[in-house]
Amino acid sequence: MKLPIKYHEGKSFENIRSAIRAAARRYSGRPAIMQKFAGAYREISYAELLYKVEGLGTELLSRGFYGKKIILLGENSLEWTTVFLAAVSGLGTVMPIDKDISAENLAKIAESDEAFAVFYSPKYDEKVESLPAEIKKYSFNAIEALIEEGASKLALGDTDYLRLSIEPDDSAIIFRSISSSGELRGMTLSQRNVCFDLSELTKTVICYPEDVYLSVLPVSHVYELTCGFLYPLVSGACIAFCEGLRYMSRNIQEVKPTVMVCVPFLLETIYRKIKSNIRQKGSEKRVRAAIKLTGSSFGLKKRVFSEIHDSLGGRLRLFISGGSLADPEIVRGLREFGFRTAQSYGLSDTLPLIAIGSDFAYTDNSVGVCVQGGVLDIYDIGGDGIGEIRYKGDNIPASIVGSSPASLRDGWLYTGELGRLDRDGFLYISGKKKNVFVTASGKNIFPEELEALLRRNRFVNEAVVVGYVNEARADYDIVAVLRPEVSEFEEAYGKNFTRGQIDAEFNRAIEAVNRQTAPHKKIHFFVTHREEFALTPSRKVRRLGVAEEAKPEYLRKLART
Repeated sequence: MKLPIKYHEGKSFENIRSAIRAAARRYSGRPAIMQKFAGAYREISYAELLYKVEGLGTELLSRGFYGKKIILLGENSLEWTTVFLAAVSGLGTVMPIDKDISAENLAKIAESDEAFAVFYSPKYDEKVESLPAEIKKYSFNAIEALIEEGASKLALGDTDYLRLSIEPDDSAIIFRSISSSGELRGMTLSQRNVCFDLSELTKTVICYPEDVYLSVLPVSHVYELTCGFLYPLVSGACIAFCEGLRYMSRNIQEVKPTVMVCVPFLLETIYRKIKSNIRQKGSEKRVRAAIKLTGSSFGLKKRVFSEIHDSLGGRLRLFISGGSLADPEIVRGLREFGFRTAQSYGLSDTLPLIAIGSDFAYTDNSVGVCVQGGVLDIYDIGGDGIGEIRYKGDNIPASIVGSSPASLRDGWLYTGELGRLDRDGFLYISGKKKNVFVTASGKNIFPEELEALLRRNRFVNEAVVVGYVNEARADYDIVAVLRPEVSEFEEAYGKNFTRGQIDAEFNRAIEAVNRQTAPHKKIHFFVTHREEFALTPSRKVRRLGVAEEAKPEYLRKLART
C-alpha cells in the first residue's frame, strides 16, 4: 500500500542536553522511566530524572570527568539512563558497551580509547575488575550516593555543570566492538549527528507524551538508543524497561505499551504467536472474514480483534522496526489486525536512520523514504535497477574505525548494501554485497530474499541460505540451512515427531519457495540445524561459520544425487 509522501512539521534540537531539559520542564510531573523495583514497576518522573542527571553530572565534574571518555556497561535501566544523560550533557563522551562483551575485549576497548572511568551493573563485577587500576570504577549501586553529593553542591550554588558549553561537533557517543578477528571497530557520533536523527524522527513518526515505549532491545546499540530511548525522552513519553525477552509477554501486560521499537525477529515472534493461537482455536475462516469486514478502519479492527490487542496490553498502536527488512507478509498481517508498523533503514555499526516509513508514506516491502534532511542514491546501478545504497546527511558519523561494509568517500556513506529506489523515492533492500551469489550466467541471488520466504513456513524457526560451488555444473548450489520450529512440529505431530516428518515439511517449504521465485534462484538442498543459531544483539543470525558447519551434510546429499 502506498500513500503520498509528506512529512510532519517536525522539531529541531540544538543538543541533547537542551532537548532533555526542555522535555523535563514541559512534562515535569509525567513519567519518564518505568522500571521494576522489588518486583513491581515504579514510575520516575521527568523532574526526578533531571534531578538525578544534574546531581550526578555536578559531582562527576568536581571529580575531574570533564572531557573524559566514560564506559557504560549494563542492562537497560534507570542507572544506565542517568549516567548516559549526565555524560552527554556537556561533561564528556559516553561509550555504551554491549553487556555480553568478554572481559578481554572490554579491556582492549578501554585501552585503545583511553577510557577514564567505567560505570557498570554489579552483574559485571568480574569483567570490570580486569581493567587497569587507573580506570575509575563505579558500580551502579554507587550512583545514588554520587547524585546526592552533587545535589548538595548544586544547592550550595555550584552551577558549573549546568553552564558547560556544548558545540554541535562535540563528540557525544562512541560505539565500539571487537570483530571475530580481533579488530577494533566502531564510530563516533557528534551532538549534531544525534540531534539530526531526533529531528528527522519527529517529521515521520509522531511520539505523543501519553505514549509508553516498551524497551526490549539493548539501549547500548545505536538503533534502540536513538529510536527507542532518546526519541521518546525528548518527546515527553515514557520508557518502560523490559526485564528481558523471556519476560516480554508479562511486561507487556504490566506496562500496557503503546509503541514497541523492535527488529524483524520480534515482529515474527509476535505474529507467529497470534497466528498459532488462531489456528489452535480453529477460527481461521472467521478471522479472514473479519479482516475483510473491517477494511482499513484501525478503530474497528481494535474492537473486532480485541482479544489479540488485549494479549499485547490493549493499547499498542505502533511497531517501529529496523535492523533489516521485515517480511512484508508479517507487516501486512499485523496491519490487518489493527497494528501499524513503521519500517526504518540504517546501519547498526554506523548510523541508525537513513530511511523510514511514516503513517502516510509506506509500502509493505519497502523500508520507507529517505529522511527529509538527507540524500539517498543508488550507486553503480545494474540492469535490474539494483546498486549499492549510498547516503549523505548530517547524521553521518564523524569517524569510522576499523573495517566495515560501510565506507566514507567524497562525503557519501557507501553502505555496503544493495537496493533500489522507485520513482516515488521508496527504498527496497536486496541484501548485503558480501552475501550475494552471482551465478555463472551473471544473475544475482540474494540470500536474504530466500530466507524471508522460508521463514513464512510455520515449521521453519530460522533460515540461513548459503552457496557452494558445484564443479560439475560450474555454478552455485543454493542450500537452505533450516532450524525446526519445535512447537509447530509438536502441535502437528506430537512431542515424538520424527526426522522423516521434519524432512517432509522442509521439502514442502523448499518446493513452495521455488515455485515463487525465478529459476536461477532455485534452492537445491536443505540442511537441518537442530541447535540455536548464534545471534547478534539485534537478534539476527551470525552467518560466520554457518556454511562451514553445514557443508558435510550438503556433500552427503550431493553425493546421493
